[in-house]
Amino acid sequence: MSDSSLEQAVRERGISRRSFLKFCAVMAGTLALSSSYGTRIAKALAAPKRTPLVWLEFQDCAGNTEALLRSSRPTVGEIVLDVLSVDYHETIMAAAGTQAEKSKKDAIAAGGYLLVVEGSIPTADGGVYCTIGGRTAMDILSEAAANAIAVVAIGSCAAFGGLPKANPNPTGAKSVMELVTNKPVINLPGCPCNAVNLTATVVHFLTFGELPKMDSQNRPLFAYGARIHDNCPRRGHFDRGEFVRAWDDDGHRKGWCLYQMGCKGPVTFHNCPAVGYNDNTSWPIKAGHGCIACSEAGFWELGLYNKAKLQEFAPPSTYAPVQMPVQSLSPTTTAIVGGAAGLAVGAAGAAAYIQLSKPDKMEVPESAQAEKK
Repeated sequence: MSDSSLEQAVRERGISRRSFLKFCAVMAGTLALSSSYGTRIAKALAAPKRTPLVWLEFQDCAGNTEALLRSSRPTVGEIVLDVLSVDYHETIMAAAGTQAEKSKKDAIAAGGYLLVVEGSIPTADGGVYCTIGGRTAMDILSEAAANAIAVVAIGSCAAFGGLPKANPNPTGAKSVMELVTNKPVINLPGCPCNAVNLTATVVHFLTFGELPKMDSQNRPLFAYGARIHDNCPRRGHFDRGEFVRAWDDDGHRKGWCLYQMGCKGPVTFHNCPAVGYNDNTSWPIKAGHGCIACSEAGFWELGLYNKAKLQEFAPPSTYAPVQMPVQSLSPTTTAIVGGAAGLAVGAAGAAAYIQLSKPDKMEVPESAQAEKK
């Protein structure tokens, strides 16, 4: 299989070239590229050489691996057998024990591979809180990163330290980026990371020979360049002051905004509204629960149901004009209004919700009170 391309492999499985090109077009869209790049992606994936991949797991719950196993476009089988040469992944590889370690050692010695790291790395007491085969995670990571082309920190634990790094951080957990400083590192946070974003990152690398453009936290802009709040299908309710006040109340059943219940969409950058999880079946807000900001650094410290502080990201001068609602917003038009509002004023609907919400049921931020005076 090492000399066959992805295009050849899908043909052998009875998948037409039309479907293959459609997949390439979807990848172009996910990467925020014009449709013309679909042809370039197809050409790259049709090349016979497959890039080796080494996947390490440290302080993690294997949630990102589980998300990968449930992907379907492409499936994990297609990724393993056709897109990449997965030389080491302790969860899905057939080898075990010394055979598995030999596979990893051979891959590292050959070099030229993508290194994917899942989980944070403990550093306290010499790193004894995570050892594999008698070696610490720090030692294993250092060795594996040496000959890697690039490093992908998948999931919030690898990208930012996640739960293990949360206060009081007894194991001295650190993120991949804190320890690997001599190689390009891209962060794909999320709890877990959406497999679509991993696939798109790999496709970008195979197509252009480099990692996609990143933000200040080394997250790819195509996946983390937009605030969830600006693209949320419930955004229209936020701007009209229509909030869920208690689980299973009338507003909850009508699909109103979840900000009052602790939704962190206003301070979270992620493409969840566009790609969803489990083949875009759903995502937290669609399922009726607020975003918990799992793609942001230190999200465990935010408090699951604590409200986001809106004034920290939108100064009063950017607030949308206040207009009293003349009628309730129908569920049919919610997504349209939300999207339009997001494009027009970003996350600056704070003044509207302050005026439209009942003061006895909603806390008005101090900075907003000062503005009123």
